[in-house]
Amino acid sequence: MKIFNGFNIPKNYFNSIILIGNFDGVHLGHQKLFKRAREFQKIYKCKIGVISFNPMPKMFFNKKLKHFTLMNLSQKINQFEKQKVDFLINQKFTKSFSKIKAELFITRYLNKKIKTKVLFVSNNFRFGNKREGDINLLKFFEKKCNYKLIIPSPLKKNNKIISSTEIRKLLSNGNLSKANKYLSRKWEIEGRVQKGRRVGGKIGFATCNIDIGNYIIAKPGVYSVKVKVDNKKKKINGIANLGFRPTFNQNKILLEVNLFNFNRNIYNKKLVVSFIKFIRREKKFKSIKQLTNQIKKDIRVAKNSLK
Repeated sequence: MKIFNGFNIPKNYFNSIILIGNFDGVHLGHQKLFKRAREFQKIYKCKIGVISFNPMPKMFFNKKLKHFTLMNLSQKINQFEKQKVDFLINQKFTKSFSKIKAELFITRYLNKKIKTKVLFVSNNFRFGNKREGDINLLKFFEKKCNYKLIIPSPLKKNNKIISSTEIRKLLSNGNLSKANKYLSRKWEIEGRVQKGRRVGGKIGFATCNIDIGNYIIAKPGVYSVKVKVDNKKKKINGIANLGFRPTFNQNKILLEVNLFNFNRNIYNKKLVVSFIKFIRREKKFKSIKQLTNQIKKDIRVAKNSLK
């Protein structure tokens, strides 16, 4: 997949099927969209491209909004490749870009710059200065700008729309199994191992500390996990604590991972942590002994869930 940091793309990428959105999670609803795009590709014999914005506009306009995303950019690119996307326009979302008039975005960017052939957007898609543009404006320019507008119906399960918002809610409530079903894979956090206070090592359970960046905070607690180290294919079983470590009065959210039967130094290595099962919520223990006894129980539960 080719990645462009903006709308200046080579002519051989013109006249493509274009999907616009954040696609956070690339969940089942998004996958339905990409499947539909591939069906159009068979008819039109052209490339499939995605226009996405970095950072997400919602986060750009609300600087206080942290811990919001389901995935980072590299994970998103990986999922786009699995959906057979040919190219990504990864547009940096800036103050000046946000002020582009909706009509100009259609006529200059979608039409003149990339000559969109088929355009996929959600029915609640808003764009342009002060979010003035919507699907009605896109319909108005459809013939003038020579593109076919597709607004697919959202995917529903049990009368509930599968959306990134719904998956964030599920993760926050500790409903990992349902969130994973909606993603059609295990939810993952990708990050580098940082030096911590080495508290885990002192009590006999050495951990890898990972700053979770802008990832959504799933329900604080203990999880069984599978971990890839430095892009190696083999996954290592482990247990993770996502939270504030109340026993040690930690005030920053942190992901700590204890890898089973593993003793290599992996500081600064990249880990991909797949969340398998929510074991228990985080709690404050009266003593280190109480904590270590609980960790031993958690490890037994985690190992059973990873068989």
